[in-house]
Amino acid sequence: MTRIVVTGAAGFIGANLIKGLNARGFDNIIAVDDLTQGDKFRNMADLKITDYVDASVFYDEFAQGSYGQVEAVFHEGACSDTMETNGKFMMDNNYTTSVNLFQACQKRGARLLYASSAATYGGSDTFREDPAFERPLNVYGYSKLLFDQRMRLECGADFVRAIVGKTSQVVGFRYFNVYGPREQHKGRMASVAFHQFNQFKAEGRVKLFGEYGGYAPGAQLRDFVFIDDVVAVNLWFFDHPGVSGIFNLGTGRAQPFNDVASSVVNALRRLQGEPELLLDAMVQAGLIDYVPFPDALRGKYQCYTQADLSALRAVGCDHVFADVQTGVARYVENLASQT
Repeated sequence: MTRIVVTGAAGFIGANLIKGLNARGFDNIIAVDDLTQGDKFRNMADLKITDYVDASVFYDEFAQGSYGQVEAVFHEGACSDTMETNGKFMMDNNYTTSVNLFQACQKRGARLLYASSAATYGGSDTFREDPAFERPLNVYGYSKLLFDQRMRLECGADFVRAIVGKTSQVVGFRYFNVYGPREQHKGRMASVAFHQFNQFKAEGRVKLFGEYGGYAPGAQLRDFVFIDDVVAVNLWFFDHPGVSGIFNLGTGRAQPFNDVASSVVNALRRLQGEPELLLDAMVQAGLIDYVPFPDALRGKYQCYTQADLSALRAVGCDHVFADVQTGVARYVENLASQT
């Protein structure tokens, strides 16, 4: 029976990956995480796994072969707080641990599918998997970039297919702005859709940043990707063990924050039997409120991101991604069903 490891298993993407694997009939899964934040258990309560191992002991034990033959490791465990300033902690957690895991996977013949980040691009205005466009703005982005660079060294600078006889499959996913169920534990790092849902339920309005960076209020653009699409692409690579590389995982479509806010509001209005509204009508009715851009974020904020999907398409992954209107509506329905 195929054995799979998911690190960060109680986290947002990790838990959804397990759900996706379960839906395919895979339940011989070793879940790895740190449940110091105990309420994260809720993300795994309805999932099928065979074992849970604390992150503090897993990596050494895996390197020693304690878990037998493992087909693949989905490595989602990391510190993803872009505001974290403790560089030593970030590098130990995101870089050194990942390097040790890679080496153990190669020794054990296990495939490694890992979480990179669009934060590797940082201050760039081009989002293509090329060193020329990699300009992280914080130590989180740098920790992710450094591991990507190490994989290029280990597997070949332009590794697109596994080097037969040298490495098992290695795939890095540069996640863009992911949103969807099982992120409630993330606090301020949860998606804007999550915060806007709760804000509208509590206050009857959604707040957005005003004009900044040459963009009109709420018009800053991001590549927002629904969690189901993230899982689908991970599983596509799981199905194609001969394909390796670093790939953007976004929709390839930049949409304004206004689209997210209006999608949240209209989804809730539909659930309440109320007619949908256009953005201008929402603003006039006070359902969307623009606030001054905070000084603390000036010079540290990405006003535009859009994944270049050329590399993903070139290896044959033709997954069709949901747009904001579709994905956010599904997410709001999920959130509303739990309140």
